[in-house]
Amino acid sequence: MTSLSHKTDFAAPTLAQPHKTGINITSAAHLLIDVAPYPAMDEGDLIELFWDNCYVASRVLTASDVGQPVQLRVPESFVANGTSRIHYRVMQVGRGPAVSASRNVQIKLDCPGGQPSALCGDENQRLAPVSIPEAIRRQGVNSSQVKRGVPLTIEPYLNMAVDDEITLRWGDVRMDLPRLKSADVGQPIQVWIPPAIILEAGEDLRLEVTYCILDRVGNNSRWAPARTLKIGCANPYLKVPPKKVLKAAESRKQ
Repeated sequence: MTSLSHKTDFAAPTLAQPHKTGINITSAAHLLIDVAPYPAMDEGDLIELFWDNCYVASRVLTASDVGQPVQLRVPESFVANGTSRIHYRVMQVGRGPAVSASRNVQIKLDCPGGQPSALCGDENQRLAPVSIPEAIRRQGVNSSQVKRGVPLTIEPYLNMAVDDEITLRWGDVRMDLPRLKSADVGQPIQVWIPPAIILEAGEDLRLEVTYCILDRVGNNSRWAPARTLKIGCANPYLKVPPKKVLKAAESRKQ
């Protein structure tokens, strides 16, 4: 049982990761909680961590811990989809137990598009390639089409959710789409590639078009299988330089 105290000088614990209020599938496997230094912190203090009011971990402080943040690990078995509440209790010699403020953390273990296979590298075969009008797929993008732009469709995907962020890659140029709203979930996403993006990527006999998704807690879908398009190349023997491999969308969160 937890024993509540009237002391309020103990700050709520935080997640020891970039997403301070959200836990994704990667962080769930090695979840660490930070306890900030607190008043009268001393060697021999016992810190007990609670997850939804269940005891999960504890640590007795040494002299080197005093004045430093303390990390406690949450067993993966406690981490499930939804919202959980975390707090800690400090036991000190000659003092009554003190309970920290609590913090709610959001947990989402479902990756956009489903969990990619480790065998597929940086590609997620569960995501559908972008849909491109058949005439443009067959004939390519000529100068007239460049001026109009190119319409694309991203089909609904597994675990589609509010606040998903989609990055479209047109050749070597990235285009970030607005975060999904509740009305977007379960619906095809219509995208218009403007002339500026097409011109920036340049001519290409086999330009790759793909996308990836980053959800609200940082789960990354990896890239969808690419479509290829011919972009404004009148010369069929044009030598196209090798493409630089691009990583998935997590770089946008750094």
